[in-house]
Amino acid sequence: MSVFRTQPSFRTQPTSRTQPTSRTQPSRTFLARAAVAGGVVASSVLLLSGTAFAHVSVQPQGEAAKGGYATVNVKVPNERDNASTVKVELNFPTDHPLASVMPQPVPGWKVEVTRAKLAKPLELHGKKINEAVAKVTWTADGSKIGPGQFQQFPLSLGRLPEDTDRLVLKAIQTYDNNEIVRWIEEPKEGAAEPESPAPVLKLSDAADDHHGGAAKPADDDKSDASEKEGKGDGHEKAADAGSTDTAARVLGVVGILVGLAGIAFGVLAGRRRSA
Repeated sequence: MSVFRTQPSFRTQPTSRTQPTSRTQPSRTFLARAAVAGGVVASSVLLLSGTAFAHVSVQPQGEAAKGGYATVNVKVPNERDNASTVKVELNFPTDHPLASVMPQPVPGWKVEVTRAKLAKPLELHGKKINEAVAKVTWTADGSKIGPGQFQQFPLSLGRLPEDTDRLVLKAIQTYDNNEIVRWIEEPKEGAAEPESPAPVLKLSDAADDHHGGAAKPADDDKSDASEKEGKGDGHEKAADAGSTDTAARVLGVVGILVGLAGIAFGVLAGRRRSA
């Protein structure tokens, strides 16, 4: 008799354990990309905001009233990363000429005041003035305005005109790599700021005592006191404006980063729900 032995069959039992999917690596990659994007956006915000304010300006120390005298600072920031400013030229308007423009010495800079004949003479303190200041030029003499720096050039101006609300003072900035930037575009009220705006000195309405004070610019005690008060007010206003601008930039960058973080966590939460 033949005996048939049945061989036992060996079947591979399916595994009931599911291999875990790796979610940690994609999540980290996404967060890293979000962080890089946030850094790029934040840097762009700071760069663009800094560029928008990096132009030559004229800031009065105290008040610049019509018909009076004023002390102003010509503020020149250096907007290049690979060059230094070595020359600044400030041109004065011919339709509202100024008979008196006196620069304060700045260490490391030579200053030259250029005068021009007037088609129509001015009358100042009972005298006829046939010439007015056309431009003031500062040239580096042992000093420069380096990248990330600015320089102020003080001027005493007078007598300020009474028939206009502002003076447009066109400026030319020269770098040591022979690049020339012309700040000569006149800003228009209600319009966007031009790419290369000219410095503008805004004039306030004159009070009764301004005309009397303007007629006696040689009074040293009064002029010194007014200049000290004006300098204090100017520094406080500049500090307030600088702190406000810095706070706005910081808040803008923080808002962008918070928004990016929210997007990242939102995407991660969506992935977990779909899983």
